[in-house]
Parts: sequence; C-alpha cells; structure tokens
Amino acid sequence: MKLTYIALILIVFAWPLYYLYERQLGAVSFLLLAIFFLVVSIKETKKNKQQKESGYKETDSEKFK
Repeated sequence: MKLTYIALILIVFAWPLYYLYERQLGAVSFLLLAIFFLVVSIKETKKNKQQKESGYKETDSEKFK
C-alpha cells in the first residue's frame, strides 16, 4: 500500500479510535490498529515475494516511491 493511503486511512479513523480511547476502551482501538498494520504488512510481504519470484531487483530509490 502507498504511504498516502495508509496516512489517509489513519486520519479518517483517528476520531473514532480516540472516542473509544476516551470511553476507556483503548484496548479495542489498539486491537483495531494492530489488525490494520497486520493487513498492511501481509500485503507488502506478498508484493515483495511476488517481485522476488519474478526476478525484479528494486533499487533503493524505487523502494520509497
């Protein structure tokens, strides 16, 4: 996922997560954030694995686009 999409999703969900935190349900918001970052990391791992299998060599400048 692109960094801009991740940032946009976190900004959109910041208020509901903060609301849960104010209601003493911080563990729920932490769990939701953990699940979100788990999904993002799984997608990135799959993408890297597919690129590795195809023999594509990514340069350092392309990693941060």
